[in-house]
Amino acid sequence: MRKKKLKNLEEEQQRQLRDREEEKIEILQRKTVKDLIAPAGIDASNIDHMEIISNAKRYARSFFVSTLPRMCSFPDIFRDMYLFGDINTSIYINPIPEARSQNELNRVINELETERIVAADRGNINRESSLTQKRLEAEQLRDEIAAGYNKLFESTVVSTLFAYSLEELDKFTKLLSTEMSKTLVGIKSAWAMQEEGFQSNLPLMQNKISKSHTFDRRSMGTVFPFTTSEVGHPTGIPLGFNKQTGVPILFDNFHSSLTNYNMVIFAKSGAGKSVTMKTLISRSSVLMGIESLALDAEGEYSIVAESLGGINVVLSPNSKTVINLFDIELETVKDEITGKDRIVLNVENKVEDVTQALLTMARGSTRSTDVNELTKQIIAESVAEEYQAIGITNDPSSLYENSMDKRNILAKDKKQMPTIGSWYKRIQKKAQDNKIADYQFHYSYLLKVMKQYIREYDGQMAYFDGQSTFELLDGAPFINLDISQLEERFARPLAQQILLSWIWEKYVKKNSEDRTKASRKRVIVDEAWMLLPYPEAVDFLNTMARRARKRNVSLAIISQRFQDFYEKPEAQAVLTSSDTKLFLAQDKSEIQYLKEVFKLSEGEANFLVTCTKGEGLLKVGPDTAILQITPTAKEFEFVETNLNVLVRKRRNG
Repeated sequence: MRKKKLKNLEEEQQRQLRDREEEKIEILQRKTVKDLIAPAGIDASNIDHMEIISNAKRYARSFFVSTLPRMCSFPDIFRDMYLFGDINTSIYINPIPEARSQNELNRVINELETERIVAADRGNINRESSLTQKRLEAEQLRDEIAAGYNKLFESTVVSTLFAYSLEELDKFTKLLSTEMSKTLVGIKSAWAMQEEGFQSNLPLMQNKISKSHTFDRRSMGTVFPFTTSEVGHPTGIPLGFNKQTGVPILFDNFHSSLTNYNMVIFAKSGAGKSVTMKTLISRSSVLMGIESLALDAEGEYSIVAESLGGINVVLSPNSKTVINLFDIELETVKDEITGKDRIVLNVENKVEDVTQALLTMARGSTRSTDVNELTKQIIAESVAEEYQAIGITNDPSSLYENSMDKRNILAKDKKQMPTIGSWYKRIQKKAQDNKIADYQFHYSYLLKVMKQYIREYDGQMAYFDGQSTFELLDGAPFINLDISQLEERFARPLAQQILLSWIWEKYVKKNSEDRTKASRKRVIVDEAWMLLPYPEAVDFLNTMARRARKRNVSLAIISQRFQDFYEKPEAQAVLTSSDTKLFLAQDKSEIQYLKEVFKLSEGEANFLVTCTKGEGLLKVGPDTAILQITPTAKEFEFVETNLNVLVRKRRNG
């Protein structure tokens, strides 16, 4: 008797619980969007968008799919509606009963046959053929459903796009419509039904947009977003493993599918940036014959140069190495009219490059505001006069001394180039001859601040004054320019800028535009954030990023502070000119900027904050994969950068 009472009590409690749940569901269904989410926080009075007022005002616009292609392919059909930045997409699927499917298909078959007969009577052969094909497809589908091999579904696809301004929302709307049209999918704004569209995208299982399409079982399967992105190329080096599939990722920095060959690597300190780049350099050198050159700001790549049989050049106040920023080289370009290669000497571009470098020197580490357009004019005129003084013009032969062999300019001896020292003497003479009062201050300023770069005056940064003491020889598997011994605050960024200009002349311009002859080269700028405070350096970096592809060269930018790039619009051209992006572990303070610029999902952003060393997100064009980079035991002998590990290895012999 007692057991029976307990059982009745339990049943009564369960019944009351069910009643309360049903009551909650009924209340939820009766409430509007405002009641459910934020009673005073949503304005749904506009007919083409909604305003959501929270910490920051946001705008939302809902869409539905209006037209579909005749054939669907997985996973491309709705890819952009799933991955297009800040967007929510819901798909409502309702199976159609077999009896109704048969009746509707029979009706369609009869209509098609009637139209076919009319077209045949009118002699419209093309339309008759098209209608015959459609009727046969409808009959095949009807027979498959009758046999249980297929099934029809009604489906509604609704998306809601979000932005922080109405202008952005309009821009994203046009872009989304354009992207969807590439797969022949038409979308329309839920005109005067924005609230209904927004509600349809909430987790309430309520479809308030009655715009449905009919799918069969095969085409219905193409709408599901469960895909694993495979990134890589048919050829290349094994860069790492796709953590989602376990499949090795082959990466070819110079594959024809890439719009450009540049790449950027962003990660916090200790996440494995240097290890990744050393692995890439060594494998691409051995397996693909790619030549690399590194601007080494931290002195980490010298062991790679030794291991690959390359060249290691150290630039320091005590070294005898000299880099002459006035060096100029011939370059090979294609004639736009004849299509043939011709040799040119572009003095105007070189004058501008040298002027930009001297401007950075003149501004100094304090980035003095005394340097202005008049200062730049004085520098540019003096630089141009330096080349004119030794007879260098746009004529390629003017780069060489007179020789008996006038037919072959390459057999001549190259002229001695101007130097910062000779330019400084010219400034001194021009200052003495100057009669313009406005120029007096600028001449005086230049003579004071530029003395530290002049060897004659024992300047502490005179390693850029004089004729270059070495050449960047073609064929070296790896060249390392080590500037780690220079002062970090100003001398290193200055060296980076001057060396970039010098590398362009000596290393990049020598690479012929003829792809059958040009070698594949990579230029690595490590700790690129050092350049960002200096406008002239950023400008040259952007120019190099845009022009590198024409020379069959890949520019690789490595940095740990993405926020600096984000806050400097001038530097963002480097990002847009890079088709390959690798993000290793990120600091929480940086992840929001990455998420906004590269449209990362919440899952991708969380992964980058929590991932371990060597793990990262690889984006090659539109494709993304989670990458695990693990150097081999042999590679670890020269890619390891952790000092504690290196000390322990030395102790163990």
